Amino acid sequence: MPNDQKDQEKEAAARASLRFVKDGNVVGLGTGSTAKYFIQLLGEQVKGGLRIRGIPSSDRSREQAASLGIPLTTLDECQQIDVTVDGADEVDPQLRLIKGGGGALLREKIVASATRQYVIITDASKRVPVLGKFPLPVEVIKFAQALVTKRIEALGAKVILRQNSDGKPYLTDENNYILDCHFGQIRGADGLANKLSDMPGVVEHGLFIGMASVVLIANGSEVVELRR
Repeated sequence: MPNDQKDQEKEAAARASLRFVKDGNVVGLGTGSTAKYFIQLLGEQVKGGLRIRGIPSSDRSREQAASLGIPLTTLDECQQIDVTVDGADEVDPQLRLIKGGGGALLREKIVASATRQYVIITDASKRVPVLGKFPLPVEVIKFAQALVTKRIEALGAKVILRQNSDGKPYLTDENNYILDCHFGQIRGADGLANKLSDMPGVVEHGLFIGMASVVLIANGSEVVELRR
């Protein structure tokens, strides 16, 4: 799919998600290329008089929201979020997700867990019959990186430590590493999620299961709404 078509679809899905945001809401702000469109459009609505408070899921999203004049709060001040809008790297027919391509999976999952309505926005390329074409990100503490790599490889994955363009390990906002785990088709996503969660040294993984309430997928000029 050409990049400009992808960008148009991302923007269309982001625009469609605005109807879930109501005046007075606390809004979770996702991270990544699609969530960026949502934050931009939300900023325009705030300029137009919409009263909301945002809780960003990354330093990048916080900086973007602040630059657009979106009032921000924190989970310290507010533990209940009305609606969160975020992107995903893959979505399957059960609305299970792979997330974390943008490196913010830990905070994204924490924000999602505190949210009444979790709205996912994607372009058509992210819709898959089975998860796993996209490598599964796993956030690990530095101390455990080699050990966790070995244990995930024992589950059948090819594991690559995520790096920056300068060749140094990528660091998350919480100063952890990310392992990109190539499993191929993940047939038992629920079981794999449990195995990863039980591994000492794993901070969080990018399988988001039973969390999305609505998925908006833009396909050309049409936006398809899926519900769990």
